Amino acid sequence: MTVTANKVPGVEARAGKFRGPSLIPLLNAIQARCGWLPREELEALARQQKRPLYEIEGLVSFYPHFLTAPPKDVTVRVCRDLACWLKGAEGPAAALTAQYAEAEDVEVLEISCPGRCDMAPAATVNEKPVRLEDVPATVEQVAAGDRDLGAVAAYVPDGGWPNDPYASGEHHYRSLRALLSGQLSADEVITALQDAGLRGMGGAGFPTGKKWELVRAAEGAVKYAICNADESEPGTFKDRQLLAEQPHLVLEGLLMGMLVTGAEEGWVFIRHEYGPEEAVLHSEIGRLREQGLIGPDVLGTGRRLMLDIFTSPGGYILGEETALLECMEGHRGEPRNKPPFPGNYGLWGKPTLMNSVETFADVPAIVARGADWWNAQGVNGATGLKFFAVSGHVERPGVYCVPMGTTIRDLIDVAGGVAGGAELEAVQPGGASSNFLGPEHLDVPLDFGTLAEAGSMLGSGAMVVMAAGTDALAAATNVLRFFRNESCGKCVPCRVGSTKAHDLLTDTLRSGGELDEARKARLLELELVLRKSSICGLGQVALGPVVSVLGRQRGGTTARPQPRN
Repeated sequence: MTVTANKVPGVEARAGKFRGPSLIPLLNAIQARCGWLPREELEALARQQKRPLYEIEGLVSFYPHFLTAPPKDVTVRVCRDLACWLKGAEGPAAALTAQYAEAEDVEVLEISCPGRCDMAPAATVNEKPVRLEDVPATVEQVAAGDRDLGAVAAYVPDGGWPNDPYASGEHHYRSLRALLSGQLSADEVITALQDAGLRGMGGAGFPTGKKWELVRAAEGAVKYAICNADESEPGTFKDRQLLAEQPHLVLEGLLMGMLVTGAEEGWVFIRHEYGPEEAVLHSEIGRLREQGLIGPDVLGTGRRLMLDIFTSPGGYILGEETALLECMEGHRGEPRNKPPFPGNYGLWGKPTLMNSVETFADVPAIVARGADWWNAQGVNGATGLKFFAVSGHVERPGVYCVPMGTTIRDLIDVAGGVAGGAELEAVQPGGASSNFLGPEHLDVPLDFGTLAEAGSMLGSGAMVVMAAGTDALAAATNVLRFFRNESCGKCVPCRVGSTKAHDLLTDTLRSGGELDEARKARLLELELVLRKSSICGLGQVALGPVVSVLGRQRGGTTARPQPRN
């Protein structure tokens, strides 16, 4: 059968994929209604959508959020990834498991990082984020019928966030209105972004103005735009706070990107663990609709701007842009080979603009205040402002907006210094995928080039701090465990290599011995293979943190933490 050009998004068969619109929102809706995905519901969905049941089962088995058995009344999910591991999650987590082992209505499970590193050690109770120490009390509340997901955290400094161009109480969306009215042109927006040198803040660092220009110039009458809010890497939660405290800037940047590139439909792709933040976004989208800034005829201009939220069914791999697109199209979230890139061949094969939460939030500030203002905000030769999530062994874990180029030392001081006044063992300056840097790098400015020269990267804007006495190799093994668990399994180097490396390191740590030269050589060999032959960034960086500590002196006089399988 020959399929003609799609008139309805998603109905075409592409590269052997099933035809039809995405089933992910329908599966999310069933689970929200039933609490899990009963077999009879999946069979009914297959009949209604005229899709094979095995396709649906393939989706359900891939995504960790989907449940194929009824859960107990209360589900406690405990994080043991890096920030929580550093805060001693292992013992209390084991105690919770033992405490509820015989409970009929409570179960304790392990999860990958839920993005609550500022409250580490963290857990969720029926999706409500809590500190590990508060789990028993929260279990009682939930069992008694409490369904509240909790309030969003607040980190706004005195005087407000320095990036927000709107004074308190001022009417938002000024730059968007100027673009809609013709007072501001698409060319002027792109020029401002290029003059400001804004780069993608999700990790890749691609020039934002160039990306917008490429998507604008891409052929095709139908284009899309997506805000990637699926930050899922241990230590990374600054985008969460932007969604919670500056949703107007995130959505204004997204809508301006749609106008500049010619997209009429846009989405915020958000991880399901961000329930409180998603509620904030829904409220802000409602305000946009009330003001006439989204809809089929925005402010009577004839411009169509439709905005919605796509809730992720789980998995760190969906932060990779092409895996995210596969998920939105209703497939298993496995990365595509590139090229082609999303700017030319994205969602449903159409040109698609995709930026991170922080990148979109920076756009209104640059357009409203000018590129010269933005460039003047940086220090130590850098330009602009940068949000960082800071966690681990610091006095005040949280989210901070500082000048780009702020040194590692100064950012740690902003977060109150190393906890307890201890000396520094090492930091990961750019999230779990960034290489560890030791105290000799404290005066390195936090910027793309300077961190690359130091042997690490700016990455996802997440600094995890480790105090002296921490076993750096055990910490790196914990990070590798996360990547092993989150590999989509599509490519052999990542799937097999991460497992073999983790087994090797775990065996060494459990035996109390040091890595001999043969094992070091094997790890270096595995790292090279993963970096050179993995399809996406997950496999390419999975062993980087381990390799970054191999040549450093192993420190610590405390008992060696035992990594878990």
